[in-house]
Amino acid sequence: MAFQGKKLINDPNDVVTEFIEGLVETYTGLQYLDGFPEVKVVLRADVSTATYNKVAVISGGGSGHEPAHSGFVGEGMLTAAICGDIFASPPVDSILAGIRAVTGPMGCLLVVTNYTGDRLNFGLAAEQAKSEGYKVETVIVGDDCALPPPRGITGRRGLAGTILVNKVAGAAAAAGLSLADVTAEAKRASEMVGTMGVALSVCTLPGQVTSDRLGPGKMELGLGIHGEPGAAVADLQPVDVVVSHVLKQILSTETNYVPITRGNRVVLMINGLGATPAMELMIAAGKAVPNLQLEHGLAVDRVYTGSFMTSLDMAGFSITIMKADQGILQRLDAATKAPYWPVGADGAWSCLLAGNHPPAKIPVPMPPSRSSKSEESLSRPLQLSQEGRILEVAIEAAANEVINLRDSLNEWDSKVGDGDCGSTMYRGATAILEDMKKCYPLNDAAETVNEIGASIRRVMGGTSGIIYNIFCKAAYAQLKANTKSETVVTAKQWAEAFEASIAAVSKYGGAVAGYRTLLDALIPAASVLKERLNAGIDPSTAFLLSSEAALAGAESTKQMQAQAGRSTYVSGEILASVPDPGAMAAAAWYRAAALAVKDKCQAS
Repeated sequence: MAFQGKKLINDPNDVVTEFIEGLVETYTGLQYLDGFPEVKVVLRADVSTATYNKVAVISGGGSGHEPAHSGFVGEGMLTAAICGDIFASPPVDSILAGIRAVTGPMGCLLVVTNYTGDRLNFGLAAEQAKSEGYKVETVIVGDDCALPPPRGITGRRGLAGTILVNKVAGAAAAAGLSLADVTAEAKRASEMVGTMGVALSVCTLPGQVTSDRLGPGKMELGLGIHGEPGAAVADLQPVDVVVSHVLKQILSTETNYVPITRGNRVVLMINGLGATPAMELMIAAGKAVPNLQLEHGLAVDRVYTGSFMTSLDMAGFSITIMKADQGILQRLDAATKAPYWPVGADGAWSCLLAGNHPPAKIPVPMPPSRSSKSEESLSRPLQLSQEGRILEVAIEAAANEVINLRDSLNEWDSKVGDGDCGSTMYRGATAILEDMKKCYPLNDAAETVNEIGASIRRVMGGTSGIIYNIFCKAAYAQLKANTKSETVVTAKQWAEAFEASIAAVSKYGGAVAGYRTLLDALIPAASVLKERLNAGIDPSTAFLLSSEAALAGAESTKQMQAQAGRSTYVSGEILASVPDPGAMAAAAWYRAAALAVKDKCQAS
């Protein structure tokens, strides 16, 4: 039994699934798509794409922030919520399933929190949905006010202000507005909101031991919602001092994150992070309102106090301020049947209806047209060619190395990220090993790479999942273009596919060398591989030498200031203590594959 490292559930990996099942059994207005455990989508039970004549509003992200986002599904707010694993962005397939399940002729709006994995996964899902004929728009919410503006390509994190944006968008959609108008209102709301958090403890990931990063008598200021370190650690202070500091940070004229000046009307949200009693949240609200009125000269029109976007069992709270006008207030006051929205005569409890309970789960919708490969083309060959055997040992060695590194990757990531890098990579590696036994056409290198991407896409959420999916898709496209109808791939063609993969990851993820990402391991490896092959070095030796460059590149990330991903928010002092987990994972599997290939070639 293990939940939050302690009790209640049998398997920590099932915690999201079991939460969703309990949610839809509790609130009769909700259903979920029957695609567990890969597809985790909560949706309104009263919406059918065949008859729905309003804009669908979809949000989501990693789980662990409940009630966000599934608790805000209901008429007048979200039409569907896409749930990833704990602190990991949901995969593209889940997002697509949600879009297909609730989007009618009016189209849908995706409200996305500003994290790399969410932007990539929701962005690629939106593009795929558009290619299937759906009308899709996207609004990115980055309301974090804790950090100075220049943060590489990453930008401001999406925090509890996203909930207010969801409410504005959902009310606009319920009023019958067009997709363009709903999008415009949501975008405007996202530009008028700011949030900053304060933590008194570190959260506990299910099945893991709580980090002791935050010592006694300390608090973190400006933290995110994934357990990553805050912008600063300080001694505990009285609540009025903390509230005053946070409000000054959000309303600072130096950063100018929110367009709020004296005399404006505002909405205030005091949000619990998971383990903060309602009494303490109310105390914080009681300090914040007069401070806004007297110190900042603002009129506080609405106050929302409770747990809206949490971080598992973290003790602490965040404060959100949104500039208000009559239009914003009208959307926030509009009736909703979302179970966790706190205000409205027709609101919080109106989805607890008497009568028959609808089916809890419904089938996962398929795309309008679906091309599929024959069973013969996606099966393990009875007889492996020499190239197939080499590919098999390389894949097996790479996957096993990732599995062995799970705890180390999680430990590194707990210091510079959200602590799940190893667990996420582990899921992908185990899926690859399982699928290779059944369906990888190992004699066809290009198709095997494509199937590796499919395995990863099925089970790996978060940034790592989408990055490796892009990596494999780009390699597959390059290999198919180079090899045409051939199944044997030359060393030069592998090198070109490797370069194409790196270019695609850089294009969609925005990172380049020196940004402290997995590219800092892969780019040096690709450079050395090409250089050694052009010099006429034996391919297996060139591969091995390039793997040494990958490892050196990964180790060098200790000296880099992060400019992409959640490490962007971590101080340079902490970053210098550990290498980038994603870079170390990439170097490890690449090195293991190179060693296995060298051994296999020498034995042949």
